[in-house]
Amino acid sequence: MENLREIDCKEIFRKAYENRYTWKHEFNGYQGKCIFSINDDIYRGSFELGKDFKPHIQNIDDEKIKKSIASQLFDVCIHRVKREFNSVHSENNFNLLISSKNGIEMSVSGKNEGDKYRIKNNCINMVYRKIHGTIIEIFVEEFLDTGLGCLSKKYTSQQIDPNTLKPNSQKLEYKDEFINIGKNDYWILNSRTIKYLNQNQEEEKQKFVFEDLILLK
Repeated sequence: MENLREIDCKEIFRKAYENRYTWKHEFNGYQGKCIFSINDDIYRGSFELGKDFKPHIQNIDDEKIKKSIASQLFDVCIHRVKREFNSVHSENNFNLLISSKNGIEMSVSGKNEGDKYRIKNNCINMVYRKIHGTIIEIFVEEFLDTGLGCLSKKYTSQQIDPNTLKPNSQKLEYKDEFINIGKNDYWILNSRTIKYLNQNQEEEKQKFVFEDLILLK
C-alpha cells in the first residue's frame, strides 16, 4: 500500500476529476426517441436536447412522466460539461481519511468543507456532497472506460439529512448503458434502470430508454 505520508490527495483527486468523461465544447445537443416504463406501464415519445441542455419531450401527455424523463436527460448532460479543475476546486484542500482496498478516501476543507470523495484506479468511486441543503451520497460499483475518460455504469445514490446524518430518502440503484454516436466519440445514455423500495418495502423499477439518437448540427 502506498506510503500514507507520500499521498498527495489534491493531486490524486485532480487526476481522477480530469479522468471523468466530458463532452467537447462544440456539443450542439441531440435528439431521439424515449421510452419510459414503470412496473407494467409504458410511455413512448420523442425528445430533443439542445446545446443549452434543456430537454423538450414530445408525444407524451402525462406531465409527471415528461418531467421525469427530462430530469434524467438533464442529470446526465450536466455531468458531461467540462469545467477546469482550478475553476471548481482552487479554494478546496483535500485531506486523507483512510487508504484501503476500496480506494483513497479524503475529506474536503475550504470552500466545500465537509464534502468527501474516494478514489480508486484514477476514478471517483464515492461522492459525499452537500447540494442545495441536503447531502448526496453516491457509491460507484462499475465504470465504463471510454478511452476519453470514465463513466459511472452501476451505482447507488441516497440523500442524507445534514443535521442527523441519517438517510432521509430511499436508496436508488442505478444501472446505465451508453452508446457511442457521431464521428467525435460522443458517448450518450442509451438506457437507465433505477430500482428502489417503495413505501410498502416492495421493489419498484423504472427504466428509461433513449434510441435512434442523432447529434444536432
